[in-house]
Amino acid sequence: MTAQAEAAPAGAGAQQSPWWVVLIGGIAGIIIGILLITNTAPTTVFLVQVLGIYWLISGIVSIVQIFIDSSQWGWKLVIGILGIIAGLLIIQHPIYSPLVVGSVAVIILGIQGLIVGIVYLIQAFTGGGWGIGVLGVLSIIFGVFLLANVWLATLALPWVFGFLAIVVGIVAVVRAFQLR
Repeated sequence: MTAQAEAAPAGAGAQQSPWWVVLIGGIAGIIIGILLITNTAPTTVFLVQVLGIYWLISGIVSIVQIFIDSSQWGWKLVIGILGIIAGLLIIQHPIYSPLVVGSVAVIILGIQGLIVGIVYLIQAFTGGGWGIGVLGVLSIIFGVFLLANVWLATLALPWVFGFLAIVVGIVAVVRAFQLR
């Protein structure tokens, strides 16, 4: 057994990121979280613009991939066109795009909550137990709340993401020092 294999923690079959990469990611998460909470509108507009640029580049790359590997060219073409259209719309409309992107995200989360809740309820009634049934009911209530209050949820989204970014950032910083 090599010294490197002995030093690796149990279950560490996958390549881990260097500790300093995790640290930088954690610090970036904390900074973005603080900015989302303290300077909500400009930070949200900036992040959605970055998302638009990403979608635009991703759409172009998807179409270029058709010429490199023509398998599943139809899906690559559709994904590429949608990415380019979404990216251009977001870049061209920086003020409206955070509301549209946020609203779509809230609607998707609301529908997902309803679907997951129904599936959990079906599982509960077919022998899954009352615990999964409670989760199903809570998921349905969450989905209905989001769908009934799309604009309220959309306006709250930056703060929710801000708090999540801070928590995940702190966890990443702690993990980085554990890896070191």
